Amino acid sequence: MSQAGAPPLFANPPSTLVVDAVIIGTGQAAVPLAVALTARGETVAVFEGGALGGSCVNVGCTPTKTLRKSARVAHMARRAPEFGVHVGDVRVDFAAAMERTAAVVEASRNGLTRWLGGARGVTLVREWGAFAGRDGDRFVVRGNATTAHASRVYVNTGTRPFLPPIDGLSDVPVLTNENVMALREAPSHLLILGGSYIGLELGQIFRRLGSSVSIIEGSAAIASREDADISSRISEMLRAEGIALHTQSSVIRVAADASAPAADALVATVQQTSTKVRRELRASHLLVATGRLPNTERLGLNTVGVAVDERGFIPVSGRLETSVPGIWALGDVNKRGAFTHTSYQDHEIVLANHVGGARTADGRISTYAMFTDPPLGRVGLSERDARALMTQGRRFLTASHEMQFVSRAKEEGETIGVMRVLVDADTERFVGASLLGIGADEIVQTIGAMIAADAPYQVLRDALPVHPTVTEFFPTILGKLTPLV
Repeated sequence: MSQAGAPPLFANPPSTLVVDAVIIGTGQAAVPLAVALTARGETVAVFEGGALGGSCVNVGCTPTKTLRKSARVAHMARRAPEFGVHVGDVRVDFAAAMERTAAVVEASRNGLTRWLGGARGVTLVREWGAFAGRDGDRFVVRGNATTAHASRVYVNTGTRPFLPPIDGLSDVPVLTNENVMALREAPSHLLILGGSYIGLELGQIFRRLGSSVSIIEGSAAIASREDADISSRISEMLRAEGIALHTQSSVIRVAADASAPAADALVATVQQTSTKVRRELRASHLLVATGRLPNTERLGLNTVGVAVDERGFIPVSGRLETSVPGIWALGDVNKRGAFTHTSYQDHEIVLANHVGGARTADGRISTYAMFTDPPLGRVGLSERDARALMTQGRRFLTASHEMQFVSRAKEEGETIGVMRVLVDADTERFVGASLLGIGADEIVQTIGAMIAADAPYQVLRDALPVHPTVTEFFPTILGKLTPLV
């Protein structure tokens, strides 16, 4: 369909739209996809009943990394005497830090709105969209007052926090990543359920901003997806900052104690997994970070026959096609990577394939970071993954280097962590890296690029690095590769 005569972005949309494509939800794939499609001369209706930009901009990456900076400044101010700088008592203005965070979020959201608004051919429908069957060879997507008809539909609705079935949870105030940034007064004691990436990042942030923090994790270790020694290092780092970690434990009941001071008003009954011994923990606030659920149950997928799995995620092919031709699922809902960067790449894959390309999400190398301070950067296999593959005859080389022996880390006073790489012994290609330490979230992408380029490890080993940097130690590390046993 030609874009001539397409309704402007901010006009009240007509009750019926006939367009080339509909996008439901505005996660990280949606806006760049809409802009790119209109640049090809297509018309697009974008349905969004909430805030533009999805989780990343509004309740995820943007606010948490902004607040993380305030927390880091406070942390470094407390460390100032180590560097010969005396600043006196450090006082955190929690409300001001939160207002700064909100301002950055608003600016990011406004930037997305301007970008989308500059694309002629887009109609933004400020309503929750859902499938409502077919109209001939077109799909019908319906909001509260607007119905769109299109031959192609892209679902980019993301996920939301999972609240576990804990006795009393529905009777007490609960924080999640979606509402924690609305706080303007620091919790005196923040109890966090879940010792994975979201819980650990927020736990460290709030500890540095002045809260007491306790983290409850059911597994034997926090960050249990990582190798045991990496998890142990992270635990040591967080405990050194005064965070209480309770592993192999679960909360079986929560309640409010109206007679207690606000700092102790929330009572959690915690059970140790192996001994079944119970005890009470008291806190002022409760944050739940125990996983995510897909936002698919209200999409009317059954009206057009789109298959979902037992948890509601939408299975897709490598080209991100659902079980119904003409419908794609992008981002978290397709269970092919619960990250902003995978969602963004999903839109690139779809666009390339629409013009005859052959891009696929099959074989996509897992790449991510945990934004504690210092951060964890991960790409490809862990040592645990590699050892599992060794039972099938695979052979690997590995090498590690402690951050305390990295010149730049010593100069910066940031010596926590380790750098570890994995190489396939037969192909001499990188297969993974686990980096914990200063700049690890950036540095790990060097290994990611080597994997993407299918380059032998000797290319990086023999490269000329810049001094003094952390990355310059890759040649040193690669010079001491030994077989993984």
